[in-house]
Amino acid sequence: MSRIIALDFGEKRTGIAVTDELQIIASGLTTVDTQSLIPFLKEYLVKEQVSLIIIGKPKRMDNTHSQSEPLIVNFLKKLTKEIPSIPIERVDERFTSKIAFQTMIDSGLKRKQRRNKALVDEISATIILQSYLYNK
Repeated sequence: MSRIIALDFGEKRTGIAVTDELQIIASGLTTVDTQSLIPFLKEYLVKEQVSLIIIGKPKRMDNTHSQSEPLIVNFLKKLTKEIPSIPIERVDERFTSKIAFQTMIDSGLKRKQRRNKALVDEISATIILQSYLYNK
């Protein structure tokens, strides 16, 4: 089988999570500068087989799109042009940052470590991926 990648897309940086080859376990991979995201994905795809890319869909409580949605839509246009062979699905990402932060507290990370926004993004991507796998 092949892996599934999940992205917690952000204006400055994007958290990335990936499954194992059996698509059972979601793990944080890294966080990259968003401007370097497509080159990073292309390089990753040379090394690993990926069958699907999941991208968070940020929504407000009233189910309307958040202000970052236009940025994501613009990115998706570029991504499908650069990597047309891999399908993309969107997953509701409401509360993932809050869940990620709580996960950091529950795992015993010190306050200084919890201020690492890159780690929050990576954990958020993992939560998005876990959500997708659970509801698959």
